[in-house]
Amino acid sequence: MSCFSLTQSKNSCHRSTFARAGLRSAITDLKDGGTTMHCWVPQSPNPSKPNLLLIHGLGLNAMWQFADLLRHVTPHYNVYVPDLVFFGDSYTTQPDRSDSFQAECVMQAMEAHSVRRLSLVGLSYGGFVAYSLAAKYKEAVERVVICCAAVCLEEKDLREGAFRISDLDEAAGILTPQTPQKLRELVRYTFFRPPPVWLFPSCLLMDFIQAMFTEFVQEKKELIRAVPQNRKLSELPKIPQPTFIIWGEHDQVFPVEFAHKLKRHVGENAQLVVIKDAGHALNAEKPKEYHKHIKSFLVDSLPRSPQITPSAKPVTH
Repeated sequence: MSCFSLTQSKNSCHRSTFARAGLRSAITDLKDGGTTMHCWVPQSPNPSKPNLLLIHGLGLNAMWQFADLLRHVTPHYNVYVPDLVFFGDSYTTQPDRSDSFQAECVMQAMEAHSVRRLSLVGLSYGGFVAYSLAAKYKEAVERVVICCAAVCLEEKDLREGAFRISDLDEAAGILTPQTPQKLRELVRYTFFRPPPVWLFPSCLLMDFIQAMFTEFVQEKKELIRAVPQNRKLSELPKIPQPTFIIWGEHDQVFPVEFAHKLKRHVGENAQLVVIKDAGHALNAEKPKEYHKHIKSFLVDSLPRSPQITPSAKPVTH
């Protein structure tokens, strides 16, 4: 007899939220000899709406990361929410662990759903994938939102102490917690004002870990180690799309100076907003501001439909 899981119960609530938003679960075989991509896709895509791709970060699954954002964007976009490789139901037998490979897999999944043009939101690790997509598929990507993703980091930054935790193995152990103590450490690391997880019973935290962090642990650690590998700012392409960069003022994972560095690198196409009193998990810590800024960039830019008033009369000749 299985025990009640609070985390799985919350998962079910999020699935219902996605379904009510008009999304359905879809699996795509990329036919490359071993890659399968899961994605939440519109049940009935509206050809008059543009497309929006939401790319999750490490940690909680895509449903937890984007459930609250959906209601702000689904009235205006056909929304697609993939699981990156080694998250949810996405998987590969290929050895490549780069964000570039993740970008290729996501784009192949989008093409399988007949999506040719889209805008992007990339959160944390998803921001690296989003940037790679924008650089690789310039004609397909229209607008880009990068949330707390230090795309401009270089391998030498780790050696030079630019990060609070410079040891990749230590960082990977925190970002893929397997014990209640490590999960508490992760929350303290990613929040400016962390919720009191030290008061939560260990059995509740283990329930959360078993639901979120026990699959593909080694592969996820390999993804983390691959991020800075041979990374040089001089080799990072500049993306041409209008780009919105949003960051937490007190981000301990990727310090805010990397936000300014990214804005300088992208140039005049980039806007930057730094949210006060927020850490790396700004979507959870400051959701109202986070949603307001993303909606402003993505929705306010859309062309307005002509308004037809009830009193309007047809022109006769």
